[in-house]
Amino acid sequence: MRGLLTALLVLGFSAYGWSRGDEDVQKAAKEEGKKLEGTWQVTEAELAGMKLPEQVVKHIQLVLNGDRYVVTTAENKDQGTVHFLPDKSPKAMDIVGVEGPNKGKTFLAIYELDENTLKICYDLKGQERPTEFKTKPKTQLFLAIYHKQKP
Repeated sequence: MRGLLTALLVLGFSAYGWSRGDEDVQKAAKEEGKKLEGTWQVTEAELAGMKLPEQVVKHIQLVLNGDRYVVTTAENKDQGTVHFLPDKSPKAMDIVGVEGPNKGKTFLAIYELDENTLKICYDLKGQERPTEFKTKPKTQLFLAIYHKQKP
């Protein structure tokens, strides 16, 4: 009986620690979302190892607001949710399209914030999270460098 009671206490404290850890991660994710809020203009981008032309790049804009995003290009508007994973290394995000051409798709990405520059590397296949800020031929890795616009 005593062993059972000890086991239940240990499990109870472990569960408290796990839920507490989840709470901390959620709080960190929310804080990260606040840091990244704003309008971001793409200044450089590459897909599958090839640099995108300036004519395309200059029309790509990202707006982050909490856990929501809107990407506007010359042809489309894409909207959805972002789940930040700031406890990962490198920091990561899961992006889910809700409206527009990426509706129903999930993209795994990593990101890095340096003052007013945001670097994001996405796996457009949604299968594996990138491990570095680099694209390679014959992949669907997309790297974008954004600069924060003044309000």
